[in-house]
Amino acid sequence: MNIADHALWLRDFYASRGWYAYPPFIRLAFLTEELGELSQAVRAYEIGRDHPHEQVQSESEQHDHIREELADVLDNVLILADKYGYGPDELIEASEGKLHERFSEK
Repeated sequence: MNIADHALWLRDFYASRGWYAYPPFIRLAFLTEELGELSQAVRAYEIGRDHPHEQVQSESEQHDHIREELADVLDNVLILADKYGYGPDELIEASEGKLHERFSEK
């Protein structure tokens, strides 16, 4: 599945669960929450966490957790973009265009 197909599938899935109805400001709060979870997963992998009630994960489990949190962040970005009428290709084009313009040699 490519990213555009995933974005369409995701919108339908969120709509079927009633999650798509949340306005962009609330969606941004969910994105912030997912970024925090990603930050915690990366921290655990990179420098560890010393919490007595957390089970120590293997390197493979830590990588799986990071991948899961990255996917959650991506999904929230895709839904937020869709709320404003942007598809994934438009985001990619905007990113590349901005970087080419900003860092082009003169």
